[in-house]
Amino acid sequence: MMKNLILSIIGISVIAFSISSCKSKSNPKDVATNFLNALVKLDYEGAKQYGTPETGKMMDMLSSFSGLMPDSIKSKAKETKVEIKGFKEDGDHCEVTYTNSDKPNQVQTLDLIKVDGKWLVNASKDDNSYEPQNPEPDTSAYAEPPIEETVPTDSLKVETKK
Repeated sequence: MMKNLILSIIGISVIAFSISSCKSKSNPKDVATNFLNALVKLDYEGAKQYGTPETGKMMDMLSSFSGLMPDSIKSKAKETKVEIKGFKEDGDHCEVTYTNSDKPNQVQTLDLIKVDGKWLVNASKDDNSYEPQNPEPDTSAYAEPPIEETVPTDSLKVETKK
């Protein structure tokens, strides 16, 4: 009985160690894929777990603004698919290139850094490439020209009596 208990404890310890060691290993492609998939589904809490603390702050900010987004935009964003095109690893930095189904010809980049052996998305508040793609229609062709007030030159003539 005691032998079975000890073997069970050892077995559970080995399984727990195996799971935790697999979790701690990360590669930039998987981190970028998981982050971007969570982001396009507007799962900001899910995206936060793949980012630096600054990225987390940005996700909190996006989450607070998502309540203002119309439902039609939310449902369209959730249908967006992300495709990783490549990545360039340089020491503790990695640049991942990707496209999304809304703009398949527009290649975007995502910066990752390695912190304590784990790859994390490194986004700043000045970087707007992580916002869900919500292209506004270009209405400039339909804009009315500015109204210019012109006064006919005939009305400027002043008649004087002699």
